[in-house]
Amino acid sequence: MSFVNRVLASVGIGAAVVDTKLEESMFYAGEMIKGVVEINGGKVEQHIDEINLYLMTEYIREVDDNKVKQAHTLDSVRVAQDITIAANEQKKIPFTMPLPYDVPLTIGKTPVWLKTGLDIKQAIDPKDEDYITIKSTDIVENVFASLEQLGLRLRKSMCVHVKRHLQNNRPFAQEFEFIPSSGPFHGDLDELEVVFYPERDRVRLMLEVDKRGKGMLGFLEEALDVDEQKSMLTISRIEAEDQATLTQTLENHIRRYI
Repeated sequence: MSFVNRVLASVGIGAAVVDTKLEESMFYAGEMIKGVVEINGGKVEQHIDEINLYLMTEYIREVDDNKVKQAHTLDSVRVAQDITIAANEQKKIPFTMPLPYDVPLTIGKTPVWLKTGLDIKQAIDPKDEDYITIKSTDIVENVFASLEQLGLRLRKSMCVHVKRHLQNNRPFAQEFEFIPSSGPFHGDLDELEVVFYPERDRVRLMLEVDKRGKGMLGFLEEALDVDEQKSMLTISRIEAEDQATLTQTLENHIRRYI
């Protein structure tokens, strides 16, 4: 009977089960994830080589002219290793995992989740996935507020594949696309794309201004895609604390490329 149970456990029947329980489900970028990994033994004793947590997201990339979703590991941490779980035994292993400041925000259809994996030799590895909500840092939140004050409405946000990245080695960037609904840029701007690169005490912005074409020259610029201009802007924590000044800084910067 024990031999049969071991064979069944190797294919996932009656094997150990993992369940990660988080203290919270919503986090701000840069915070610490805290929780407990619960392992419930199956019908037989099993040896677990290691337990890993993976911080995951996904991005869109084009493959043969089709848009597909690609999962990506943002970070990982080893919770434990060389553990033996007896039949019907329960083990609880506490853990902490820091969130990077540039973790994608769960705005729109961008998911972020924590995947737990148990590495068991000659067996199907048990897994668990827990989706979490990521909120922006206070600096980034103030930038959003200033853009809203300028009449720029967020139309969509997604993580998209990029061949070359300016700030890190990730194969994607999270783009936020704004359109003018009112304010100083209404009639002069088609759209504004923003990529945030947050750090502890500042955020770097990559902005792409798509100005509205005017007349024959404007038509030719749009036809040749030369109406889009990229630029970089760094906002410190001190600068972000003064909302009125931040709004003026963003307006002046965007105005230079229209």
